[in-house]
Amino acid sequence: MVFDVVILFFLLGVFARLVKSDLRLPEALYETLSIYLLLAIGLKGGLELSKQPLIDLLPQVLAVVLLSFLIPFLLYPLLRALRFSIADSASIGAHFGSVSVVTFAVVTATLMRAAIPFEGHAALWVAVMEAPGIVAGVLIAKLFADGAKSSGQNATQLKTLLHDVIFGKSVLLLLGGLLIGYVGGVEGTQPIQALFVEPFKGVLALFLLELGLVAGAHLSLLRQYGVRVILVGVMAPPILAMFGLLLGALLGLSAGGIAILATLAASASYIAAPTAMRIAVPEGNAGLSITIALGVAFPFNIVLGIPLYIAAAGYVANWMA
Repeated sequence: MVFDVVILFFLLGVFARLVKSDLRLPEALYETLSIYLLLAIGLKGGLELSKQPLIDLLPQVLAVVLLSFLIPFLLYPLLRALRFSIADSASIGAHFGSVSVVTFAVVTATLMRAAIPFEGHAALWVAVMEAPGIVAGVLIAKLFADGAKSSGQNATQLKTLLHDVIFGKSVLLLLGGLLIGYVGGVEGTQPIQALFVEPFKGVLALFLLELGLVAGAHLSLLRQYGVRVILVGVMAPPILAMFGLLLGALLGLSAGGIAILATLAASASYIAAPTAMRIAVPEGNAGLSITIALGVAFPFNIVLGIPLYIAAAGYVANWMA
């Protein structure tokens, strides 16, 4: 069984919100936990990078960047068919094109618990998949918008967007952790591994408790937005996971690596994408996108999706062998 105990902390948070409990995590603690997780994930990926030549990973990096960029374009026709506006379709697509770091943490923890090996540098995929989907979402909004703004306004907006995406908290901490782990190596980072490696799963459990509380609060919005929200949040992840499975197989990844790539393709960002899309596509409904990403897609992925992706990855890996 690959169901991981940390998922129960998420469900506890949802339950607490549904029964109107006064359970709350301090805002400062939430920020601290998110910073810790991003740094720890990046650091562990950097440690693995220090053990192999970077040039060997270039095909993987280019492939996952392309996948992230294409996902909003793949979803756009489906979202328009479901009668979402151009701006909302672009925004929702950008959320799925980017990735969920916490979903990545859950799938890697689940694989380790099940003793399924995977590529140690997988954190690199997360780091490079944050931004391309967001950029693609902005392009979609600009390409299909009825009224285009002046080129000067667009240039200024694009400059602001790129700065916020590249130097935003999530990407900066991930890339910073990767660089520190890569430069320091196993020996150099030994003094801090007791902080960033061993307590990781416990910190993840606390963070999932908070996300459960947040997701539970968004469940009330499902009635407002209707069945279309549930359809997208439940249908899009397994569809996108199939592209991740295929790409992982073509790249010759291990079964665990294929499962991780499928999970990343299926995940939706609720940290980097909401902030960036509010700046770039203000006419989009931010509440709609975050409800799909955090209220539907995230619970689906960590409760049902990840076990399915791991099982499917095993079949794909055996078929390719």
